[in-house]
Amino acid sequence: MTDFKFVLCLLITVSSILASAQTTINGSIKDINNQPIEGASIYIKPDIFSITNSEGLFTLLNAPKGNYNLKISHLGFKTIFDTIQVDSKNNTFNYILNPDFLNLHAVILTGNFTPKTQLESSTSVSRLNSKSINKIYPQGTANLLQNIPGTFTDASTGEVFTRVYTRCISAAAEDDMGWYYVSLQEDGLPVSLVQHSYYGPDLFHRVDLTTSRVEALRGGSASITAMNAPGGVYNFISRNNISEKLNGEIQVQNGIQGANNNPLYRIDAVLGGGLGNKWFFNAGGHYRHNEGARSTDFTFSKGGQFKFDIKKENKNGYFKFYGKYLNDFTNRYNGVAATNWNNPKAAFGQNFNATALLMPEFNASIPDGRDLTSTNRFNPANGVHAKDLAFGIDLFQNLGNNWSVKNNMKFSSKKANWQTSISNAFVSISDFIPYYLVSNGNPFPIGQIVFKDVNSGNELARIDNSGIFSGNPSEYLTSGTLPNDAIMGTSTWYKDNNADEFMQQLTLRKEWDNHDLNFGFATGFSNTSVFTQGSFAFSTYENNPRMLQVTLENPGDSVIALSDEFGVSNYGGLFFTNSRAKISQIATFANDSWKLSDKLNLDLGLRFESITHKGSNDRSTPFTQVGGLDGDETTAYDNNILTPTGERDNFDYNYNYVSYSFGINYKLTDDASIFGRLSRGNKAPELNYYFNNFANVPINQAGKIQEINQVEVGLKSVLKNFSFTSTLYWSALKNIGVSNFEFDDESGSIFYTPIQFNSSRTLGLEWEASYNPIQYFAFRFNGVLQDPKATKWNIYDASGTVDASDDSITDYSGNTLAFNPKLMFNLSAEFSKDKLSSFVKWKYTGKREGNNANAFQLDAYSVFDAGVGYKISKNISANLLVTNLFNSDGLANFFGANTFGANSNGVTSEFINENPEASFIVVPILPRSTLLQLNYSF
Repeated sequence: MTDFKFVLCLLITVSSILASAQTTINGSIKDINNQPIEGASIYIKPDIFSITNSEGLFTLLNAPKGNYNLKISHLGFKTIFDTIQVDSKNNTFNYILNPDFLNLHAVILTGNFTPKTQLESSTSVSRLNSKSINKIYPQGTANLLQNIPGTFTDASTGEVFTRVYTRCISAAAEDDMGWYYVSLQEDGLPVSLVQHSYYGPDLFHRVDLTTSRVEALRGGSASITAMNAPGGVYNFISRNNISEKLNGEIQVQNGIQGANNNPLYRIDAVLGGGLGNKWFFNAGGHYRHNEGARSTDFTFSKGGQFKFDIKKENKNGYFKFYGKYLNDFTNRYNGVAATNWNNPKAAFGQNFNATALLMPEFNASIPDGRDLTSTNRFNPANGVHAKDLAFGIDLFQNLGNNWSVKNNMKFSSKKANWQTSISNAFVSISDFIPYYLVSNGNPFPIGQIVFKDVNSGNELARIDNSGIFSGNPSEYLTSGTLPNDAIMGTSTWYKDNNADEFMQQLTLRKEWDNHDLNFGFATGFSNTSVFTQGSFAFSTYENNPRMLQVTLENPGDSVIALSDEFGVSNYGGLFFTNSRAKISQIATFANDSWKLSDKLNLDLGLRFESITHKGSNDRSTPFTQVGGLDGDETTAYDNNILTPTGERDNFDYNYNYVSYSFGINYKLTDDASIFGRLSRGNKAPELNYYFNNFANVPINQAGKIQEINQVEVGLKSVLKNFSFTSTLYWSALKNIGVSNFEFDDESGSIFYTPIQFNSSRTLGLEWEASYNPIQYFAFRFNGVLQDPKATKWNIYDASGTVDASDDSITDYSGNTLAFNPKLMFNLSAEFSKDKLSSFVKWKYTGKREGNNANAFQLDAYSVFDAGVGYKISKNISANLLVTNLFNSDGLANFFGANTFGANSNGVTSEFINENPEASFIVVPILPRSTLLQLNYSF
């Protein structure tokens, strides 16, 4: 018994000594505004760590006395490393986390098969978090991406029909194919599998409070991680709710835009929380009503989207079911007329900041060329009506023995219906084109032409065009005249696009020793169709165009209607495309992340992709019947409708290629690394190759696969008050298919010129930096300096006719690559203290060549944005945002001479010398807009 008491006493004594040698560490973590940070990780040993609560407090239990290396980290903040001494006197430690504006310690998913921090990754990736997104005026996806270094964006047309590309990999991404080389993604899967003219992924993407962050990968590993998108990936990652508590945010926005202070009304909302038993949900979306930044007589955009996900977590992973419903109307702006080639100024009373030059609202019924017993409703106010219904499943599970599996799959049904105008060129009343285009010269109206205002019925002008073929100008017969003695060369642009799509990516992961192997396969299937129909339309050429009802009223003869009551002429006679295609994309990939040492990591990736395009184009011919469709010889506007002949030109081509990417990352310190990467990517043709280039001719050859080679070297570092990344890159692009959109003056037809295959190369430097000289103040600076060259560049000159006998090819090899600035940057100053925050941002876009001939240059321009925010209470905040503060009138694009059917490549140095006073078409950037936001979060 005595021995037992001795042992018991000894155990109690030892336990007391050990207990006295251990203690509890307490503390708090706050941001620079003295606000608690929830979810920060505090670590001193593998078995001694903690996470801060909603009040920013943490507790580390059972810490033996002694000295420790403390690490504190949280997404969006700079990591703190500190040496602390744990004793019996004072074990309370309080810290302030400074913002990590570049998110170099944040985990990046895009471009990496294995989640890595930016410092550990051998890729050029940038990140925009929700706070950054909230400071950007909501003008669409491309507008938001202007804040990504090394990314050229053109959002001058509005929310859709935009252009986005990186590292001057751009040549096939001009005009109507603006996302050709890059992948726009939501949560790791593409928004859309296919692209073709006027059908791009931005049609089906909107940014709202459901977006948590954006990860932007430029070139590099995009060749092995994305489907047919070697130029880069822009991945919009949805909000991920992991809180059991009900939480959310409501945002109400009211803005004014442009010279007329057009209103914008918008409401966003997101709600999430736990459902019990490890089930979570998140749901939200937005609705907006936008009168537009320029002058139109209709609502420019309206509609919105709803997104949701339901997630179940278990000890080995999670299962998530998600979906989206988008139902949205929006339009896009055309160009504005200018004169003075050296210093462009708006012409014909137009204004770079206010003029839209779009047809006004009207409701017409135009015969459907596919079935002449039916009609298509046409109203320019509808713009493009985009609908997208999508559902998906995302699954992740640890399988044991260092194996895991992830599978993400999505089905979507998309519809896009265009009802808008294409072209807005100056056409003189003495030009034969508008009269010819009434019915492609069947018959040609000669004599007294009468123009009436569609809405009032009043006669505006009466002219005599009898001398048109002898070179004499048309003469006014009364005192009434048309503005600028012209009409607007425009067409009703009706398109029906449909696509049912399924896409999936399965990844298996195995970790062992110093290797992290990821392999799997990705598939995508799309069943798509497109119908395009164009009719000439009569409208005035002035700031706010009016539709014109036009008649031929020769004395003694019957009155001939050259347009219908809405001003529409040549029903379905300008364009006809009726095509369908089935696309399959199948890829298999493997990537090994090999840890050669504690500091050195090698990344080796390979991807084999097989893409099949199978479909057909309908051949067409004008409908011929005396008196046209209605049999009435006094109506000339329905005499030339393009209809199917019954013949189809089929295509069935397969594209196979192998891409690879090798990267290396060397960790200099815990806060600095250098990396290098060599990549070889490929780009298979998009469907526009078949739909545009083979009108009424056999599709007798496959398109060429473009080849992209890139080399890059970069440095990333986080210092006490300064963070930066810089990447030096070289990229080369081969087999670029180039074709021009042209108008044949003689036949009245619109056609694409034979495709030419060219190449380009670029050497550039990207950078991204933030500097915090004092606690509440920060500078941010990012941009790109680059030298883009057209190493081989041929342009097909059709001489204005479809007849090939007078055609020629012009060589522009060695010129600067068109539309790519040599310098772009964003410089901002940000202040945040207590309840007040503010910023001012300078966006600079350098001089660009306006075409491949380097005959016309788009001058550099600057845009200044500013904002101020105030936290009214714990749950309520307000922000005031202004974009284009000084109403800069920069020019984003160039469409060539101001004539119907012209294109940018038609302007050469010789043309400018011979036509110094000629007008031309440019696309100005959007004017000043101001927005007030009110946020309530809980």
